[in-house]
Amino acid sequence: MGQQSSIALRLVGRTEDIGGFTVRRLIPVAARRSVGSFVFLDHMGPAVLEAGQGLDVLPHPHIGLATVTYLFEGSILHRDSLGSVQEIYPGDVNLMTAGRGIVHSERSSAESRRTRRRLNGLQLWVALPKEHEEMAPTFSHTAKSDLPELSGDGWTGRLITGSLFGATSPVRTLSPYFFADLRCETGACIQFAPDYEEAAIYVAEGEIEIDGERVEAGSFAVLESNPAVTVTACKESVIALLGGDPLPERRHMYWNFVSTTRERIEQAKEDWQAQRFPRVPGEESFVPLPG
Repeated sequence: MGQQSSIALRLVGRTEDIGGFTVRRLIPVAARRSVGSFVFLDHMGPAVLEAGQGLDVLPHPHIGLATVTYLFEGSILHRDSLGSVQEIYPGDVNLMTAGRGIVHSERSSAESRRTRRRLNGLQLWVALPKEHEEMAPTFSHTAKSDLPELSGDGWTGRLITGSLFGATSPVRTLSPYFFADLRCETGACIQFAPDYEEAAIYVAEGEIEIDGERVEAGSFAVLESNPAVTVTACKESVIALLGGDPLPERRHMYWNFVSTTRERIEQAKEDWQAQRFPRVPGEESFVPLPG
């Protein structure tokens, strides 16, 4: 009998358009709604934006979740209904906690549109614990210089949230979850045994093996529970490690809304249609509720 696979599920995602920009959406899918408290993962790019072009995601609402935005290349200008204005660069992290409701836009800045450049990064959503679903919204930005650096034989990385490889991120989270960005040289070998119940590995670039099984670029490998695996880089690779402890209650999702109850989502839909959410200062347009 062959060795049991350490990979519970492989996902390659589907393409979606966000403000004229294509992303690869890995979760949620019918086969897997979440990993830990992560309920959403988009890989933005990699894409080349010509001079004069840019990302333009119009103001849109969120409830019941926190967005985690992290870039490999390029920049994005974040604006929200709290009045936050923050451009994010590679290695930084933006954490926006929606709570009972927030609205934000994501655009390329006027400065960045002046030149040809690449945009490449990840956005993840974390479902908030039930007791925090209706908290006041918040926004925080943490520069890459304040995030712990990780390293081993043939690999380096950055810990964005949570605890991993003996390090702990200063980014404050409301539930136990982790997220890390690793750069691996060909042949690098990593023992990955996070102290969390659920974990997954996304191959942003390159190719790896997980306990001898090949995982190619663009693939999201959800591991078996309480994983302890060996990750080997078959070529130069960029990988994201993420996961955490699952939340005890089921989450309902519609568009940009996450909640433990369908009734709360229906209320959010009504509120957005009636434009009862707060506005982003300086922004007049917005994304309508999907029909």
